[in-house]
Amino acid sequence: MNDTDILYMVLTVPVGEIMEKHPVCQNFFKNLRIEDIERGLPLHQALEKADPETLSEFGLDRHAIQREFCDFLNVFAGRSDATGPEITSITIIGGHGKAGDPENCQITINRGETISIVGPTGSGKSRLLADIECLANCDTPTGRKVLIDEQNLDDERRIELQGRLVAQLSQNMNFVIDLTVNDFLKMHAGSRHSINIDDTVERCFVCANSLAGEAFGLDTRLTQLSGGQSRALMIADTAFMSTSPIVLIDEIENAGIDRRQAIELLASRDKIVFISTHDPLLALGANRRLIIKNGRISRVITTSEEEKACLSEIERLDARLFQIRKKLRNGEIISRNALG
Repeated sequence: MNDTDILYMVLTVPVGEIMEKHPVCQNFFKNLRIEDIERGLPLHQALEKADPETLSEFGLDRHAIQREFCDFLNVFAGRSDATGPEITSITIIGGHGKAGDPENCQITINRGETISIVGPTGSGKSRLLADIECLANCDTPTGRKVLIDEQNLDDERRIELQGRLVAQLSQNMNFVIDLTVNDFLKMHAGSRHSINIDDTVERCFVCANSLAGEAFGLDTRLTQLSGGQSRALMIADTAFMSTSPIVLIDEIENAGIDRRQAIELLASRDKIVFISTHDPLLALGANRRLIIKNGRISRVITTSEEEKACLSEIERLDARLFQIRKKLRNGEIISRNALG
């Protein structure tokens, strides 16, 4: 539908018929708390019967709501759910390191790939993530350029994609909003215009508990979650609700979650995943890894079959360390037998 068709439909077709054809529209009215709107009338007539105090709660009058609804239909009509920008690849064109030495590389990553970023502390791993997040165009300290589908983005397009193209999970994740897990997930699912909110919430909750080291409930308050539980919840939220095709993760290894499963989950959702890490399990589990030295990408390594074969041994060692940590938390004494 073009803009004219959408406007004509909103002006002439009863709200109930539009909802029946495009069920996602129910979330538009629910988010404005006018889900009881008169469905047998076109929108402008139905709004005349709505409570004016409810309408003004969001700073919108009837005409503004009508415009917002047209924009909403323009984005979501005909979709089974909200979708993010349709991209197939991201390309990083090298700039320079901290000493000004050139970064002679051009790397293209496709959807479904996982890229690990490794290097010493302070080498510039987080700076690379920041360059990707802002879609650098030779305007950051590194001079890098980021292309989307091999195309250079002008400033207008970069602003348009701001907050839609990239989802980021930082090292520190603490909630300050005092909601239950259930209320938070429902609120976020509604803001993402999920068609089946209850199903989306359930999937996120089950997934988060499968990732977390310690289970939590839907009635657990966000402020009561540990760092690992918070990270698990946001990874599940990113996988099932976020429409952003690119995910940036900064050091997940200390989060107290099943990190391999977390990365595999995000990659399986057809996202491009970049993860800054010191963890060999994550570094070798990626398709490729970028080696950062003194602020520049010094090497790009494709994970070999031999390295993949080493993962099972690394996982065995990691499982043993996990059991030792578990014994320490439970107040047990560590013996030589525990060390194997």
